[in-house]
Amino acid sequence: MAILVTGGAGYIGSHTVVEFLAKGEEVIVLDNLQKGHREAVKSGMFYEGDIRDDQLLTKVFSEHNVEAVIHFAADSLVGESVENPLKYYDNNVITAQNLLAGMVKHGVKNIVFSSTAATYGEPESIPIRETDRKEPTNPYGETKLAIEKMLKWCDHAYGLKHVALRYFNAAGAHIDGQIGEDHQPESHLIPIILQVALGQREQLAVFGDDYPTVDGTCVRDYIHVTDLANAHWLALQKLRSTGESAVYNLGNGEGFSVKQVVEKAREVTGHPIPVKIAPRRAGDPAVLIASSERAQRELGWKPQYNGLGQIIQTAWNWHSNHPKGYAK
Repeated sequence: MAILVTGGAGYIGSHTVVEFLAKGEEVIVLDNLQKGHREAVKSGMFYEGDIRDDQLLTKVFSEHNVEAVIHFAADSLVGESVENPLKYYDNNVITAQNLLAGMVKHGVKNIVFSSTAATYGEPESIPIRETDRKEPTNPYGETKLAIEKMLKWCDHAYGLKHVALRYFNAAGAHIDGQIGEDHQPESHLIPIILQVALGQREQLAVFGDDYPTVDGTCVRDYIHVTDLANAHWLALQKLRSTGESAVYNLGNGEGFSVKQVVEKAREVTGHPIPVKIAPRRAGDPAVLIASSERAQRELGWKPQYNGLGQIIQTAWNWHSNHPKGYAK
């Protein structure tokens, strides 16, 4: 039985492919390489193409005995989603709809979905629990929440079972240093900080220093990408063993401000990392910290790389040895 990983050439997807292969799973990767990297797919069967291509989906499902889908493929830039919401509804919601239709057609009953903490919007309380109110403050979060609701109704109608994993801030790189984070353009805080350390940027722009937080900058919960990858495998085990749908937060339960992350990166890299304050970005909540108690209790998930310094160190190992990412 094979596992289809959509977006498996991307940052989190490629780490999940490595994790699944290490567990002895048969893995098929489907990615249009719009943002992913072929070099990041270290093994497994690879198909290049778009999930909206019905003929390609039929080919993949017909040629392989697919047991489950791990669905990563999506656009994920908060600011861009505010500026161009229709792009996000097209590439996130319509793509997911087409994938689910293909799964129903070919009798594939299990999916692990890459969701996000952005489904919550401004949280009611900290830490955030899965049952808390969900009112996204940007179209990216809205599209992910729409897919979660689509999954619920597909469960009711077709018996298609799902686990939705709401990530907080993915960070770091594989411990062996062979794969890591390479976005074009880069939008994530830690790799941008490390680009400053490498001299690829003059300084770091901090978007807002007047939030109601410990030092005025946004606070986020950082989770190592390999710990995220492991959670996807555990989610698949839950679907295999119980056949029950569920939703889980994935985070460390501890928040760090932008300024705190910068200071830790200075310690790790030994570089000064200049900072400038810029205006707030639309749609950025002040604080996002997860309660992952449910995932720990029901999946047996426990983060292994949960120190901020350790997370940044693995990222620094990747970026310092791959200053141009996957480019030759």
